[in-house]
Amino acid sequence: MIFVSKHLKKQWIVLFFILNLLFLLFILSIKLGVYITQWNDIMSSFSDFNGSNEHVIIRDVRFPRALIAACVGASLGIAGALLQILTQNPLADTGILGVNGGASLLVVIAVSMFSISSLSQFTWIAFLGAAIFGTLVYILGQTTKTNHSPIRLTLAGAAVAAFTTSLTHAFLIINASALDEVLFWISGSIAGRSMDMLREVFPYMCIGWIGSIIIAKKIDALQLGEDVAKSLGQNTVWVKLSIGLLIIILAGSSVSIAGPISFVGLVIPHMARFFVGLNSRWVIIFSGLLGACLLLLADIISRLIGMPQEIPIGVTTAIIGVPFFIYIVRKGRMQS
Repeated sequence: MIFVSKHLKKQWIVLFFILNLLFLLFILSIKLGVYITQWNDIMSSFSDFNGSNEHVIIRDVRFPRALIAACVGASLGIAGALLQILTQNPLADTGILGVNGGASLLVVIAVSMFSISSLSQFTWIAFLGAAIFGTLVYILGQTTKTNHSPIRLTLAGAAVAAFTTSLTHAFLIINASALDEVLFWISGSIAGRSMDMLREVFPYMCIGWIGSIIIAKKIDALQLGEDVAKSLGQNTVWVKLSIGLLIIILAGSSVSIAGPISFVGLVIPHMARFFVGLNSRWVIIFSGLLGACLLLLADIISRLIGMPQEIPIGVTTAIIGVPFFIYIVRKGRMQS
């Protein structure tokens, strides 16, 4: 009992520091960039807006960008945690369900065949592509009408991801002009995104966040084994279906607004489990907060590393994530 209380106290302390880190990164994201704003401008832009360049940059560009980065990062972190639980694969990322590939494919088709170039239209097209192909992978991952195999689900995701990526490249080769329209989006970016775009998908993100926390207790039982979960009266089919649906909602809403950003869903759940262990509710909460921190940090680095130009945030997360990916693979090999 003393050990449990000490462990819980440690979790609350770490949570306090992460919340402070999140706030600090959020403020730095508003302050830093090609045009460095002053601290007093940040406060006055909201309390006493005067229409100056500084206030416009803070309120209409930097603040929405920071908020989008935090929301997308939180969603990807939670989606990654759920996906690793569902597939029982510690290397699982949102791309494994075909979500990223499906979203990219439909956006490229829309640009190539229908000359769509609006970012706001990209949002719903990408969401549709993510939902369609994510659902397809989930169906293909079924071994029976009532059961899913983690290995089969992973293989189905890899196959669909390869298929959608090949088709995407084919469309871009056939219509080279489409490449200019979607290159920055495909690389993963939150530059140029507006609050209106976030408002369109924010309700879905909220459903994903709340739903993940609500289902956490059932996930704990499922991790003990399907037979144990069934003996506790749990309908494991509906639990797995709910987890899959939450992943599609979270990953789909994220990729629809920011493009396919990789490695956040891979790295963050491991960091969360390092702090809180295997308790699903705490893992989900920490994955959301750490995911928001990581994407805010990656966005700041993307802006500063090559000023006055900036690199897509998806490139920065890949630079951070690849060494971590190699570490996990090598660690798993040493333990086997």
